[in-house]
Amino acid sequence: MGEIKKTYEEINERIRKGRAVVVTAEEMTRMVKTMGPRKAAKEVDVVTTGTFAPMCSSGVFINFGHTKPPIKASRVWLNDVPAYAGLAAVDVYLGATEPTFDDPLNKVPPGTFEYGGGHVIHDLVARKPIRLRAEAYGTDCYPNKRVEMTVTLDDLPYAVLCNPRNAYQNYNCAVNLSKKIIYTYMGTLKPRLGNANYSTAGELSPLLNDPYYRTVGLGTRIFLGGAQGYVVWHGSQHNPDAPRLPNGVPRMPAGTLMVMGDLKEMDPRWLLGVSIQGYGCSLAVGIGVPIPILDEEMAAFTGISDAEIVTQVKDYSFTQSEPLAEVNYEELRSGTIRVAGKEVPAVPLSSLVRAREIAGIVKQWIEEGRFELGVPQKLLPSPTRP
Repeated sequence: MGEIKKTYEEINERIRKGRAVVVTAEEMTRMVKTMGPRKAAKEVDVVTTGTFAPMCSSGVFINFGHTKPPIKASRVWLNDVPAYAGLAAVDVYLGATEPTFDDPLNKVPPGTFEYGGGHVIHDLVARKPIRLRAEAYGTDCYPNKRVEMTVTLDDLPYAVLCNPRNAYQNYNCAVNLSKKIIYTYMGTLKPRLGNANYSTAGELSPLLNDPYYRTVGLGTRIFLGGAQGYVVWHGSQHNPDAPRLPNGVPRMPAGTLMVMGDLKEMDPRWLLGVSIQGYGCSLAVGIGVPIPILDEEMAAFTGISDAEIVTQVKDYSFTQSEPLAEVNYEELRSGTIRVAGKEVPAVPLSSLVRAREIAGIVKQWIEEGRFELGVPQKLLPSPTRP
């Protein structure tokens, strides 16, 4: 029996003709378990993945258009949330975790912000009116020193979602060993191992289905915020050399994606502003990456199950620095894990329901011929293979 090999062009041609066989990552897990990776590789062309969770390293580049007379903005606020204006005359970057400038820092617990950049991004995509204020020092060519206006997303000449770090390949499970409740970006953690929070879509998670990044890189077309977007680079904190299991799955946080797409095409259902008690504001982002089944190895990778994916249980109170345990996602999904001899309730911060929905949407787009695979022009930095 010959080796199974497919190319991007062959798969895209099948997509154009409506003949591509597309399954979700959960469906592929069952297929590989039933028929093995070789037969699955012959039958399946594309596996779709999905994740929906708070992704703090997110934001938008906005151009709000030249005013009369023109302004070279040095300080800009959108609904009282500061944006970074050190780019050009009317170009700004709004970060998802930036809170409103007058949101008091002495709330209990500290860092409890009710509104921030992620909420502005959601409101823009929902076509809600946004109050924009800009101040400047004034120059001969940009004499205007102050501008106030109400804008909607459709009024903006340019709005691009550009997220420096999304779709983490695995992440820690957070607990609290201390004697008091703590508030973290992993949610509220009760004292004395009162609960455990995790935030990965497991077998549906994009990079866990391509652990060595064989098919993901610059130019990979993805589902981003309800529209088609792209991987444009490896994300910040990308760590391909994290320790791995023999199946390639990292045992702790590893790869990340930098992604970009047209904000005007996106859907507020998939870009949702969130407030995390005691931490601050963020943006829940929906991402789905199609994985081409180029050969038997890619079929095996995408056939990964929750039971074969592990992560570290870490103490977020800094009482203990070393991991307390290693658990798999089947255990986490059961709702209870065992740590230090104690049964601990486990709850996800990411939405499995929405991850499934995203994988299903991408599957439908491909089957309808609306979504072809983007051929990566440069793959993500990858780990050394054993």
